[in-house]
Formats: sequence, structure tokens, C-alpha cells
Amino acid sequence: MRHQDHAETNLLDPRLLRLFDALFATGSVTKAAEKLGQSQPTISIWLARLRKELDDPLFVRSADGMLPTPRAEALIGTARQALEMLRRLAELRTDFDPTTAKRRFAICMTDGSHVTLLPSILAHVRRVAPRVRIEATLIGADTPRMLQSGEADLALGYISDLDAGHFQQALFPQDWVCLANAKHARIRDRITVKEFRREAHVLIRSGTGHQLLAGALQEQRMVLDVALELPGFLGLPAIVGTTDLIATLPRHIGETLAHYYGLRVLNCPLAIAEFTVKQYWHARFHHDPASQWLRGVCAELFQQQEVRGLHRSSRSRKRRPRDLQSQGSAR
Repeated sequence: MRHQDHAETNLLDPRLLRLFDALFATGSVTKAAEKLGQSQPTISIWLARLRKELDDPLFVRSADGMLPTPRAEALIGTARQALEMLRRLAELRTDFDPTTAKRRFAICMTDGSHVTLLPSILAHVRRVAPRVRIEATLIGADTPRMLQSGEADLALGYISDLDAGHFQQALFPQDWVCLANAKHARIRDRITVKEFRREAHVLIRSGTGHQLLAGALQEQRMVLDVALELPGFLGLPAIVGTTDLIATLPRHIGETLAHYYGLRVLNCPLAIAEFTVKQYWHARFHHDPASQWLRGVCAELFQQQEVRGLHRSSRSRKRRPRDLQSQGSAR
């Protein structure tokens, strides 16, 4: 361990390497200072450090300027090679070109998002990134681990409690609506609380939305006449469109299903907590160009001005993430 620590302390500061190169090229402390954008006192301090590190004067004053010692002449080639490697390392960046990229993105989402979000994402990707493949994965308790490991690139939806190390960006707010058959015998343009209690319902036991609805019913001590429970949104339009059952669900999915299947959209009379649909990703991939591109696509397609913002989860305040707007907009 001591040998390793000693070796690490002998690593040269890149600024000293740049000074070595500048002094060798110019033979002048003044010109080296100008080249490096530093003051002469700073250059003098750096030169003293460099001489100490390499245990040699390296440059001596003469009528012709600062002349290199034999050790400086022996080391300049290695120093310049090291500087070139550092430049290449700094410039090394794998850019993501959607027009030519061939890769798979895995996005965690609810089955409702398959109807509301996925078509727009897929249409955009097919248009601008024809060789990119999208895989929709179910959002759930394992989603944070999948984002951290890279098994999933992004999660779209609402996650109420997120582990530290994840970023989140708001996309759009959600309130609640009721769906009814367009020819419903008793329900027309609105539904009252009394009618809501009286009618038979179909419940969707899927996602955080179901938990919010169940919480609101419990808080308001309301027991619904539930005629049917479904594990997801598949089949819901056919059920509502051929029966007198009422479905209560978030507005985006409700309005989308109503548009495609000719159902009636009603403002929900029950007070249910609103929420915000967000996109989530792990800090490991925050600066990854491919991940940035995908997040930019989702922000461009779905983000609304009133919910713009970027947050990163905090281990000490999991339920109220610390605002990281200083990091800039998510990309």
C-alpha cells in the first residue's frame, strides 16, 4: 500500500506537463505564460514544482533564453506523448447519431402508456432513427434496479418513491375522468357524486393510478358497486362501449380511449389526488449521448411548459426530491 501511495504522489499534474512543453518550445518564461494564459508568478511557481518533481533544473538561463538541460531533452518526447494522450482522452466522446445508430432502447411503462405514449414515441423514432428498436417493459417494483443496471434506459409514468441516484423530469399533469357508453341511458354530459355512487363500475387494477383511486374511496368512505375488475386496460373500451358500466381513470388514457372508441368523457366528481407523469433515469446514464437523445425525444413529444423541471432523488428526502434545476434541462 505504501508503494502504491508513493507512486500516485509522483504523478505529474497535466499543467506542469503543458508548462514543460511550452518552455521547451519558446525558451521563455514570458512567452510560456502568454501561451498558457497564466501570470509569470504562477509560471515560476509551477516551474519550481516541476523541477522538484523531476529532480532536475530542466531549464537554465542564458543569453539565448531558457535552455533545456540534457534531462529535459531526454524527457520532452515522453512528455509530449503524454500530452497527446490526454488530449485524445479529453476529446473522446461517443456521439449518438439517430439516423445511423443501430441499438435497442428498453422503456418501462404501464399498459396504459402503450396506448397514450408509445405510438407517438414509435412514430417519431421510425421517422428519425429507422434502425433503432424500442422494447416496452412493464413498470414495477424492479424498475429502479433495471434503470441502475442498464437493463432499462428510461421509465415513463409515476413512481411515488424512488431510490437515490435517479433523475426525474416532469412531463405532464394528470387529473381524473370517468368513461361511459355514449348511449348510456342515465348518464349524459356530466356525472354527479350521487350518480357515481349509484352506477355500477369497472375497475382497472393496474399501476399507481389504481392505488390513488383506492385511497380516495377509502378516505371518503365510499363503496362502489364493482361489477368487473380488469388487470389492465386491454378490453376496457369494449366493456364500457357495450355496457352501462362506468370506468374511472387518468385523463390522458381516458381521453385517448374515448377518441378511438367513441366513448363519453366525464369529469370525475370524486376528489382523487392528481399526479404528474414523469420520465426517470439513473445517474449512471445522465451524460450518455444515446440516453440524452431518448430523453430529449420524450420531452419534445410530451413535456408541457407548466411542469418543466429536473430533479434527482435524495437519500435523505426520498418523497420530496431535491431540485436540481441548476443541472440544466434534461436531454
